[in-house]
Amino acid sequence: MSFGLKRLKINNKGFLANVLTLLTGTIIAQAIPIAVSPILTRIYNPDDFGIFALYTSIISVIAVMANARYELAIMLPKKEEEAVNILALSIIVAAAISLLLFIIILLFHDNIALLLGNPKISDWLYFIPLSILLTGIYQSFNYWSNRKKQYKRLASNRMYQSTTTAGANLALGPIKNGAFGLIIGGLVSQLISTIRLAIKSIKNDNISLKSISLNSMLQMAKRYDQFPKYAIGSGLLNSASVQLPVFILSSFFSSNVVGLYSLSNRVLNMPMSILGSAVAQVFFQTSAELNNNSKSVLKTVTYNTYKKMLYIGTVPLSIVFAFGDYIFSFVFGVEWREAGEYARVLSPWLLLVFVSSPLSNLFTVLEKQRQGFLFNLFLFISRVLSLLVGAVAFKDASFTISLFGVTGFLFWLWHCLYILKLVGISYKKSFLFTCSFLSLVFAILMSIRYLLFGNVM
Repeated sequence: MSFGLKRLKINNKGFLANVLTLLTGTIIAQAIPIAVSPILTRIYNPDDFGIFALYTSIISVIAVMANARYELAIMLPKKEEEAVNILALSIIVAAAISLLLFIIILLFHDNIALLLGNPKISDWLYFIPLSILLTGIYQSFNYWSNRKKQYKRLASNRMYQSTTTAGANLALGPIKNGAFGLIIGGLVSQLISTIRLAIKSIKNDNISLKSISLNSMLQMAKRYDQFPKYAIGSGLLNSASVQLPVFILSSFFSSNVVGLYSLSNRVLNMPMSILGSAVAQVFFQTSAELNNNSKSVLKTVTYNTYKKMLYIGTVPLSIVFAFGDYIFSFVFGVEWREAGEYARVLSPWLLLVFVSSPLSNLFTVLEKQRQGFLFNLFLFISRVLSLLVGAVAFKDASFTISLFGVTGFLFWLWHCLYILKLVGISYKKSFLFTCSFLSLVFAILMSIRYLLFGNVM
């Protein structure tokens, strides 16, 4: 997988080696929860997964603001001393936001639980500030390690976190009923992996705490103030739009529906994020260099990356689109068949999310943050409308999730085409290639389904 890098003056082997390092670690990290999923679905019921999904959705949305997005700026300064001060600033901001969040939960705990529409989440609200603090610290050292090109460290830490999470989920499940094992298991794993990453970073990278000062942190805060100004809004909208179904499904339907949706989304997302996240981290660095040196090569690299990601992602997700209900019923048990039906309608949307995940870095590289923000804004509005139409007007969970999936597919198709247009690839060329390829593959598999089972739905 060369991603069109043969013409570059950068080290092609280094690019691929970094991708493979992250890819290997992520494959193992994601394989572990996938492997234990059939066991977890027999320890925990859909309602437990629903509570856990609501909890993690809250964390995911708030986590965007955990560091005021200063963690993104850690990679930018040329001077190491400036990067260290941004690292410290990012952690301090995370601590302050976590403290503020704890005070808000203490004062408005009952109102928040009522707003979420699920009384079972009530007791777990007090754990949210700790999760946000750990997330903020982890994100800070994650970007620091990325700056230092410590891909082996990142890969090993992902494996470590995945292993401890799976072990804690399995061990705590029989101890107490409900979502206890899922939530506490995740917290324990998060605490251990964050401490491990912080210690390795400070020790192995010789981070000088003496170079950190209040004055320097304030200078860095002002120098990179565009991150809290613009990146928070864009990131918050993106995260909120992804987690939106959990909140709305929880409010209008049962925890059982949330649990079914959560499993389908989780099972599809975990394997697809394996390659996507690995390529994205390395593509970000490569595209930034090419933008300064050779925009024509950037165009080639971007389009080649897009096509290869599309080829790779289409294989598993088109199979899920055609046979998801039968696959889920066989792997997780008959009671999870409906989750497979949800997975079918979500798979085309998640395919385009996977394909565009590395390319989205071009909004930052090409300084198109405003366009990225507008995309996330319109995406969020469309998803709110689609979910509310399904939940309020039709009062049908399956239709609601289907409408959400179709809306997501259409917006992410436009997102992919627009990103390619930014580097000089015409809408017509990318649209015809994408739609003709997907139509052919999906038509073949749906024909096979009809021949085997006598239906397409």
